[in-house]
Amino acid sequence: MKLSAKRTTLTAFLSLLTLVSLTAATTQAAKPKPLKVFILSGQSNMVGHANFITIPTLFTAKEPEVRGLAKLVFKDGASVTRAMVDDQIATMIARNDLNQKIRKKEITGEDAIAEAKAKVKTLQAEFDAKSQKIKQAFAVSKRVYITSIADRHRRSGPLTVGFGGSSDKIGPEFGFGLTLAEGLDAPILLIKTCWGGKSLNYNFRPPSAGPYELSEKEQKGDKVEEIKKNVGLNYRMMNEAVHAVLGDLGKHHPEYDADAGFEMAGFVWFQGFNDQFSPAFRDNYKDNMIAFIKDVRKEYKTPKMPFVIGVLGTNRTAEGVGKNAVSLAQRAAAKAPEFKGNVASVESYEVYSHDAYEVYKKGWAQHFAEWCVVGSDRPYHYLGSGKFFVRFGNSLGQQMLKLIDDWIGRRQDNLGDEAGDLMVLGGATDMSSAEIENEKPEGFEPPPPDHRSDALTLRYGFRCRPRRSVPPSSA
Repeated sequence: MKLSAKRTTLTAFLSLLTLVSLTAATTQAAKPKPLKVFILSGQSNMVGHANFITIPTLFTAKEPEVRGLAKLVFKDGASVTRAMVDDQIATMIARNDLNQKIRKKEITGEDAIAEAKAKVKTLQAEFDAKSQKIKQAFAVSKRVYITSIADRHRRSGPLTVGFGGSSDKIGPEFGFGLTLAEGLDAPILLIKTCWGGKSLNYNFRPPSAGPYELSEKEQKGDKVEEIKKNVGLNYRMMNEAVHAVLGDLGKHHPEYDADAGFEMAGFVWFQGFNDQFSPAFRDNYKDNMIAFIKDVRKEYKTPKMPFVIGVLGTNRTAEGVGKNAVSLAQRAAAKAPEFKGNVASVESYEVYSHDAYEVYKKGWAQHFAEWCVVGSDRPYHYLGSGKFFVRFGNSLGQQMLKLIDDWIGRRQDNLGDEAGDLMVLGGATDMSSAEIENEKPEGFEPPPPDHRSDALTLRYGFRCRPRRSVPPSSA
């Protein structure tokens, strides 16, 4: 009897212990996790000019690993066939051709003109319906939200297509955010702030880089004070936009929990094109980049915030990129001794869309239907290739996850010295006082050495590429 009683007592104790363990596990699982905040910034290739209709080329890519990315950016079981893409493009071309005939007055007579205009409306409606059907196939993240300033296109919501330069375009954010979602078990917020035609040496110049040195031409001009005033304007605009979001995180992500707080979890930089055209801009890029990283980390009180630099790769090949002073400076900045283990560079040329370049090279205008399948912009915008931007976003995301994993590993090995380096709880820090202005003219040509901010570009009268010279996108 005594033995039986002991067994009963032991069984009850074990049952109670199991219940307590399950309750603790359930409580732990239900405990809100800090919101992981990532900043994405740069110029036009961070803005993103890839039309969504070019993304389905992932399905037919030669490389298995590239075809596999279709599962990342499309809904489970969804498929967009080449026939669907060709049909949408054919409808667009028919609409455009008829519109052109009307504008050129090649159609005459009231009845014929009215009939043509009615047909244009029909074609537009068909195009919209076909586009919407394709868009519905894209993934819409439940955990990754984004608040984006991409030139004049501003938008917030769950991550999907349409956070590039327009609601029809993507940049690296799409592949980047969805890749993070696969590697992080927490709510994620991307804050994207980017403006086309901007240099690091002038527009994004960080405070610790020191005063900007005016060129001889600038010193002789009558805009000296204005030039000085606008030094680092986009750096200030970036921080002002980020702080505005941090100050109201509940508005920007539904899973934000004020008690759990948030982490400044990483920064992605993709820029460099506008620093190629002046020796001073090129030669100072490495030092400016190092200063930028340090100042950003200081701004957000995260001394070792993981930082990924997208290396300029518009030269397309390893040899070409290896001769580009800005690309080399970006690599060198990432390898600075003080950044060991928490800053890395990612090569964009390695995922360049060479099949799109082949169509572009043989004449995009003469092979327009074929071109719209693979590209939607000029080479300095990576041809507006959706395949490129998904692949590059994925590469950036994979590198960011590696930096985060390495940081966690070091923190566990040396807990105490690095504790708190990544976590920031509560609301935003004080906002910078910069007036946000966005006067970017569309379609910027490679600028002259003295290129300035958007506002100054307009005032200085620098030449802009005519809109008609841009390869028409598929929308």
